[in-house]
Amino acid sequence: MKMDAKEQVIHVLKELQEDSSVSKNIKQKVSSMQKELEECSQDELSLKVNKILCDLDELSSDVNLPPFIRTQILHISGMLETIC
Repeated sequence: MKMDAKEQVIHVLKELQEDSSVSKNIKQKVSSMQKELEECSQDELSLKVNKILCDLDELSSDVNLPPFIRTQILHISGMLETIC
């Protein structure tokens, strides 16, 4: 079950990167998060998820972030919390 949730998060991260309305710096951060998830083993999954949750929290607190992107980021955070 954990791998299914992980794959779903990776898919949503990819969709966010492909969105033309997302700024370049956010795409870079999301890409980095995606790579971390893809490359982590089952043993380090919980640690990586917690790190990514902190990064997403920091990203979502940006006042210049459009509301619809903030909503997507919060959705991804919720999905990640089910993995832990």
